[in-house]
Amino acid sequence: MTTKSQQLLNWVDERFPLTSTWKEHLSEYYAPKNFNFWYFFGSLALLVLVIQILTGIFLVMHYKPDASVNASGIPVAFASVEYIMREVPGGWLIRYLHSTGASAFFIVVYLHMFRGLLYGSYRKPRELIWIFGTLIFLALMAEAFMGYLLPWGQMSFWGAQVIVNLFSAIPVIGPDLSLVIRGDFVVSDATLNRFFSFHVIAVPLVLIGLVLAHIVALHEVGSNNPDGVEIKKKKDANGIPLDGIPFHPYYTVKDIVGVVGFLIFFTAIVFFAPEGGGYFLEYNNFIPADPLKTPPHIAPVWYFTPFYSILRAVTYPLFGLDAKFWGVVAMGASVVIIAFLPWLDRSPVKSIRYKGGLYKGILAVFVVAFFILGYLGVLPPTPGRTLVAQICSVIYFAFFLAMPWYSKIDKCKPEPDRVTFK
Repeated sequence: MTTKSQQLLNWVDERFPLTSTWKEHLSEYYAPKNFNFWYFFGSLALLVLVIQILTGIFLVMHYKPDASVNASGIPVAFASVEYIMREVPGGWLIRYLHSTGASAFFIVVYLHMFRGLLYGSYRKPRELIWIFGTLIFLALMAEAFMGYLLPWGQMSFWGAQVIVNLFSAIPVIGPDLSLVIRGDFVVSDATLNRFFSFHVIAVPLVLIGLVLAHIVALHEVGSNNPDGVEIKKKKDANGIPLDGIPFHPYYTVKDIVGVVGFLIFFTAIVFFAPEGGGYFLEYNNFIPADPLKTPPHIAPVWYFTPFYSILRAVTYPLFGLDAKFWGVVAMGASVVIIAFLPWLDRSPVKSIRYKGGLYKGILAVFVVAFFILGYLGVLPPTPGRTLVAQICSVIYFAFFLAMPWYSKIDKCKPEPDRVTFK
């Protein structure tokens, strides 16, 4: 560095911890040497968050959260989306980057969570990291649900109608809670404005705060690795982990490879299949919302469908409360229970590399059940499909609730003292 640039940096460091932050979180943050491709998805999730924020800013410049009908008989909110798509230069690209980015966000996050299941990233001392991650997942679901209403298409309108009405099943406070969420007795202009304000301001602020807390907590205890070995336990004379390397430049460069690979697939979908075959953007959402015409089948976007299937799988009343209430409870529990993984897993090892066949088999069944639940969620319910959803819902909850038992009896191999590259 030149003398002047060094003086400028010193001036900044006296007033803001720029260099120390760079060293603590990048150049002198030591990560395990044996990261594999599963560790791309954390940085990719951060990339997609940035894409969503940037594209969202440009969309807000032209979008109008107004449910009233214009002179052509089309809701203003729907017409503003059409205006973005047809009249704003590059608007179609920004809109598709945002809508496809929502699905990409959930794909990346689901894979990121699955990596945690594979390598025990939720185990001690990373319990708080996992809790922050679960809260990020909940905030992301709220953000996606509220953003889904904004195009004011048929599926947006009726999907919000169905989901908000579920809250009315809660005893005593349910009807009033639904009224507060909607801001009206039906989904209307008040609902649209509330969801818009939460989608654009409130939830993103919470999401960004949780992401920062997630990263800070991660860098405090250090990253996990495919072996589940704590690299901070073995250090050299200078206090540097023997099995660690600086995150920058080694993993910043490696993550660029993941970013390039991701962007190739992501942009290919944006340019050639932005609707994702009707899964990313449903065909009914290209029709303006009509409160007087109910679509023949109402289903949420694909990333909600596993939990929606669990809700629909509950068909029997219990303790004097109807099935709708217990379905809402089951759906909420299916998300919240993820946060308790650090205390449910009693295995002596963290990584699936050293766990026995019992855990591997149960994890495989759990993944298959999750995919089946997701597929059933986009289909109209039938008695046969409901039965399959009930079986898969039992498998889903059994994976978590029976974990203290099967993780303890599973025959595990001993963990190595140092990280390996196999």
